Amino acid sequence: MRVTAPVLLIALFAGLLPSARASTPELGLDQYRGKVVYLDFWASWCEPCRKSFPWMNAMQKAYGGRGLVVIAVNVDTDQHDADRFLRTVPASFQVLYDPAGDLAQRYGLVGMPSAFLIDRDGRVVTHHVGFTRDSPRAEEAEIQKLLAQISPNS
Repeated sequence: MRVTAPVLLIALFAGLLPSARASTPELGLDQYRGKVVYLDFWASWCEPCRKSFPWMNAMQKAYGGRGLVVIAVNVDTDQHDADRFLRTVPASFQVLYDPAGDLAQRYGLVGMPSAFLIDRDGRVVTHHVGFTRDSPRAEEAEIQKLLAQISPNS
């Protein structure tokens, strides 16, 4: 599914601050300008998330130096559930917490995991629900395509 509303990115970053833990670094649009952002919503009970996390770790490692930023937003109401998940499936990327589901509601999530790929100019260009056997190849190709593009606003 293709999402073309750039307003979603503004809503995302406006909403992250109140929902994030106090230890989460402050986020803002300027911090990600010029970067490709892979934004993933997940929950501890999500079986496909157990498969997507190692892939997101690999993507952050492979493409972080080229401008990819992976951010995972947990929607569990109890952070202890998320912490247990992360002990068995660690993340080498930024994890934020949205226990009230504010961001999930704004994005109208219908399944887990839900991922949004945001280009260097802050536009949401793709949205994926779920993580299947074919997801890694297709999503990595989209990441590579966006990383290869030069932002006209850079």
